[in-house]
Amino acid sequence: MSSLAGRVAIVTGASAGIGEATARVLAGAGMRVAVCARRRERLDRLAAQIASVGGEAAVYGVDVCDAGAVRAMVDDVASRWGRIDLLVNNAGRGLSATVEDTKPDEFRALLELNVMAVFTATQAVLPWMRRQEQGHIINVSSIAGRRGVPYRGAYSATKFALGGFSEALRVELAGTGISVSLVSPIGTATEFHEAETRRAGPGPHGPIQSSEHVARCILRCVRRPRPEVYPFRPSRILSLASVIAPRLVDLGLRRLLR
Repeated sequence: MSSLAGRVAIVTGASAGIGEATARVLAGAGMRVAVCARRRERLDRLAAQIASVGGEAAVYGVDVCDAGAVRAMVDDVASRWGRIDLLVNNAGRGLSATVEDTKPDEFRALLELNVMAVFTATQAVLPWMRRQEQGHIINVSSIAGRRGVPYRGAYSATKFALGGFSEALRVELAGTGISVSLVSPIGTATEFHEAETRRAGPGPHGPIQSSEHVARCILRCVRRPRPEVYPFRPSRILSLASVIAPRLVDLGLRRLLR
């Protein structure tokens, strides 16, 4: 999309972190933005701030795990603005625990939010994008979806699932005018990351990047769609090394986590 003025985006998990930052940069680029999350009061503040600088935002206090509510939101956005050009599947959370200590119910809840909610929102927007013969779906994953991270086994599994989903969907939609991108940040300075770091306890947690940096990377991807985006470029090397020399990467992670 060369010019984004008047284009329509839906951003899930927009009440904080990467989602909030992404909604701001998209609105700043001229897009109409539907912001979605459970914490409506935060969305109201975000929409007011976007409007104060000349942008346009609509608020949807929706739990993305509620498939019916998600479909209703998508239909309302399309009715309001006549089209849907971009879906940013950003809503998600983590879980810090060994595989042995992870409770099955915790894992199921993680799968519901990190994977099934993406599936639901994607299915909801695709009919609209197909009618337009144009659209873009961006799934926010993690480097933990390219290399399994110790003490984040359940979280890594959901992000690997998201990667496979995105790759398959990208091929299925080839030639339709609909792009699919996977964004894989490293640790990002968000409420979610801070909570998980406290839960994990002291120790090395790797480099950290800002939500605003990830949002700018997403905006560049919207302007020029790419299959994969690594906001922290060296992490691409980790992804490749995990395929070529997995034992060496295992050794490095064990040393890092001592």
